[in-house]
Amino acid sequence: MASAENKIYFIITAKPPSPHGYIEAGEICYIDKQRFEARQKRNDTDILPVVRIGLFSDTLLDKVLLKPLTCRSAQLLLALESNEDRLLALKDHKALEDASNLSKGCQVYVDYKGKWLKGVIRYIGSITTYISDPITGVVFGVELQGEHKGKGQNDGSLNHKTYFTCPANSGIFAPFTRIKPVDHKPSAPPLPTQSSPSMTSTEPLNVGDRVTFFGDKNAHHGMVMAIEDSPDGKMVLISTDKDEEGKQGGEMKVPLDCVIKEELLNKDETEKMDTSQSPDMGVVTDSEEISVDSLVQLTVRENLVYGIVRWIGYLPDYPEKSALLEVEEGTGVSDGTYKGKQYFKCPPQSGLFVKLSCCRPDDRFYAAKKKVLNGHSDASVEDENVPPIRTEDVSKLLIGQMKGIQGHCNSCYMDSALFSVFSCSSVLDSLLFKSTQHQTIQSILLKSIVNPLRKQGFVSERSVMNLRKQLQNQERCPTYTTDEKDPEEFLSLIMQEILSLDPPLKLCSLSGSRHKEQSCYYYQIFMDYNHHLVLPTVQQLLEHSFFSNSLKLAEVPACLILTMPRSGKSFKMFPKIIPSTELDITGLLAEGPQQCVLCGRLANEECAECFRDALFSDTGFKYFCLKCSTQVHSHQQRRGHITRSLHLPQGFSYSQSSGSDPRTPPREKLELFAVLCIETSHYVSFVKYGPQDTDWIFFDSMADRVGESNGYNIPEVRACPEVGQYLHMSLAQLANQVPREMEGVAKRLFCDGYMYLYQSKSMSLYR
Repeated sequence: MASAENKIYFIITAKPPSPHGYIEAGEICYIDKQRFEARQKRNDTDILPVVRIGLFSDTLLDKVLLKPLTCRSAQLLLALESNEDRLLALKDHKALEDASNLSKGCQVYVDYKGKWLKGVIRYIGSITTYISDPITGVVFGVELQGEHKGKGQNDGSLNHKTYFTCPANSGIFAPFTRIKPVDHKPSAPPLPTQSSPSMTSTEPLNVGDRVTFFGDKNAHHGMVMAIEDSPDGKMVLISTDKDEEGKQGGEMKVPLDCVIKEELLNKDETEKMDTSQSPDMGVVTDSEEISVDSLVQLTVRENLVYGIVRWIGYLPDYPEKSALLEVEEGTGVSDGTYKGKQYFKCPPQSGLFVKLSCCRPDDRFYAAKKKVLNGHSDASVEDENVPPIRTEDVSKLLIGQMKGIQGHCNSCYMDSALFSVFSCSSVLDSLLFKSTQHQTIQSILLKSIVNPLRKQGFVSERSVMNLRKQLQNQERCPTYTTDEKDPEEFLSLIMQEILSLDPPLKLCSLSGSRHKEQSCYYYQIFMDYNHHLVLPTVQQLLEHSFFSNSLKLAEVPACLILTMPRSGKSFKMFPKIIPSTELDITGLLAEGPQQCVLCGRLANEECAECFRDALFSDTGFKYFCLKCSTQVHSHQQRRGHITRSLHLPQGFSYSQSSGSDPRTPPREKLELFAVLCIETSHYVSFVKYGPQDTDWIFFDSMADRVGESNGYNIPEVRACPEVGQYLHMSLAQLANQVPREMEGVAKRLFCDGYMYLYQSKSMSLYR
């Protein structure tokens, strides 16, 4: 279990917009304190990489959605079963504060079956048997007193574990919402939690939606709390954010036809209007492509909506050019009326006011028109699919100065990540060609970065800066053109939020009675302090991390991105890490045939308690056939071990005589194709470009520089065959290597490794 005190905790106060629609308001999440402080120093806290409780990888969320919590408050809220209960409890600040100050021995009232019973707190803590998160829910164990003795539910024990001792039926475990100090005796039982009002299928808004509405001078933003009927029509109760002048809003009721979902007002390639011009209420055409009566499309909740432009102009108190679309009845929000003024007459719930910049020409008609005008449909050279650089072409195309990707203004994290992923591998090429609404960013990535890198061996800093500007224009982070970021944060942003790639990694949590599966884009290795590793391999680190967190792989990943255990950019848990050029993930798979670690035959059982027993091997989960398991666990030190039976894969059978299928199970392996390294806040990368042990290149986007403030960086790619020599050394030989005396750039690979990228050549063909 990770330390709870070195985290900063939050509750998600509103359901995030797409593509995070699966995240619910009320979830608890956290970020490492050192990581947060490092981002604070570089003024980079608008978007935070938080880990949601119960998961293992980062999710990038806007800080406006996050309300900070103390560690104790987070633990108390986490004990509540539903997200809705947490949001309701969050509003009662006094109850949360009182509960945080309670201690053992305090006299309290506890709600049980609708009655308030008097008792004394005997236990404060978790009743969860398995803990993989830094915190878990904290409940109160209460011993009933006086006339209320015997009216409880237990004797201080739960699920065969004793937390405190009291007479039978005199103990109760309860979250803080059912606990009151004796000097705050409630006059009535607490009201039952009300679920969010259900909406009809034709209702354009749902409780929890993020919306924008227009007031006196500014656009206001907030979350829908309720939708109510009134004599003047439907009204929306909105919990508002701070406005543009920093004034706290509170809750406001706004007419339904004055409210627009934020996802419709997305910030894709927004063109800011010159505020010195007076907004004209007349019809204004935006371009030759989109005008009144144009057929257009836009994305709503990840679905395409088609409509006809009926009006273009400026709405009152809203500075950007808007459009009124007539859409299919039931998918709009009005009849063409806004703030009492009719801009176009259309059927009810068929009018939709949106920003003009989020409209696109209807592809169903525009593509055919473009083909006729051009007279052909051949793709341009820029659109061609340039394959990764071949092994035999690396020396003439990539090696040398002014090769690779040119760095500029703290871009080394992005340069190294892009070079590692795309120069000599195609495992993530689906990013470049999948359908997306962010076509500008995808086009820059393909035409201005990947294709030139693979075709000419060089990418100018202008191309990367253009990509950074587009990311900044998304307003996902206002410092993308100036500040250093984490490479995993950048890759997650591109894969998850911009290009909506399906997560390449599927994990299976073995804790609890049911296996819980989750998807993620990379895996951060977490290590407990109960390990004996001194000079670890990546294989060992991954296995220990999976073991300590009770994880397995749900399937073989086409691409596996691993980040090493560390705290901030200065502290490394291990002075050296040996890159595993081949990662054997057979034992990490939740399903599939396993091999007995002793005889090599098909295994019947797994023993988690034997994992750290070096008698068998230094790596790998411990699987045994029945015969070997009996022998191993006959030893007095292992007789108490509890083994887990394995599911027999289809096509395998255990023979009656030997108890095991004589065939050797196949091994699933991934190959290392790149490593990102960091030293003193500067990222570089190593790429394995061919089958030979010596086929390694080293890339630095800022290897040299010409001039001072008005100069430019010189990127360099160099061959580093010496890496293969060290990878073939034994552990004892590597342990004796003095880093500063290692040949070439090998020291960087072994001492500064941060992110390791693996691929499955076979699985990448199907993903």
